[in-house]
Amino acid sequence: MRFGLFGGPSRGDDWGADDQTAYRAYTDAIVEAEQLGFYGLYMVEHHFTGRGQPSASLNILSYLAARTSTIRLGTAVVVVPWHNPLLLAEQVATLDVLSNGRLDLGVGRGYRDYEFTGFGIAPEEAQARFDETMTILRRAWTTEDRFSHSGRFWNFEDVVIEPRPVQQPHPPLWLGAGGPASIERAAREGYRLFLDQVGTFELTAQRVATYRAAREAAGLEYSPSDIAVTRALRIAHSEADRDHQLERHMATLTTLADSSAATTTDGQPANPFYSAPDARRDTAESGAILGTPDECIERLRTLQADGVEQVLFTGASLADLRLFAAEVMPAFQ
Repeated sequence: MRFGLFGGPSRGDDWGADDQTAYRAYTDAIVEAEQLGFYGLYMVEHHFTGRGQPSASLNILSYLAARTSTIRLGTAVVVVPWHNPLLLAEQVATLDVLSNGRLDLGVGRGYRDYEFTGFGIAPEEAQARFDETMTILRRAWTTEDRFSHSGRFWNFEDVVIEPRPVQQPHPPLWLGAGGPASIERAAREGYRLFLDQVGTFELTAQRVATYRAAREAAGLEYSPSDIAVTRALRIAHSEADRDHQLERHMATLTTLADSSAATTTDGQPANPFYSAPDARRDTAESGAILGTPDECIERLRTLQADGVEQVLFTGASLADLRLFAAEVMPAFQ
């Protein structure tokens, strides 16, 4: 197995009380995480939260490209309906060049209505805008000469995208999905797959199997490296500390649930954490990498047995990452 990081800096957590302090502490931590053996960083994009979540993930990753040399630099995800496709194509290609081909591009359609409202975009247009933008991006990166596009939302005449990405034909494309229909679509369309931090181990195993079967049915090669599962990392030093870590995890998931849609993008019921508040404690504990280092190893081995080879941690402090690298990571090397 290999282990990466998910999320980004924000005020009021482990990184600092103001934006400058948080960003400096977080980027310093990523530099050290590379040295500790973590293989990738996958950063969110959010707007108008009031909590300092990263709004310009590609900018932060460009800065980290200059401070690191081996760690993969990814987005999880860029919400493409909010971006001009040509500008996004140029920014992504530039980051791939500056990082020497270390970019993984996670893309998504968005799910927070207030972010769409803030940008003046109708949420019901999200899927159509996503589809058109992805068509433009793929064409922009694979067309060496000038091209034009005429669509529902975007019209371009005689444009050429520079620079060219280092990774050809373009950086690996990742998609977050949860329901069976959206997972199958991701597989058919050649996306690698992000799975969320809320799904139980059993549900995660079902999702991995769904994706693998859909890839094979579409005649596409499948590799365990095509899937990355996000998990909260909460290392505990005592039973009391374990309860404290679980409460911290539940508070994070409650914030997430309060800003999430009630259903997944393909109309499936949302995860039980969102739809069954009375069961939130059990649901939170059943999905996290939680407990002593030995318990964390046991939980990770459960994921490994289900075909998961890449885990992205969220909620971890730098001290947690150091302890994980010293006491848990060696069990998987």
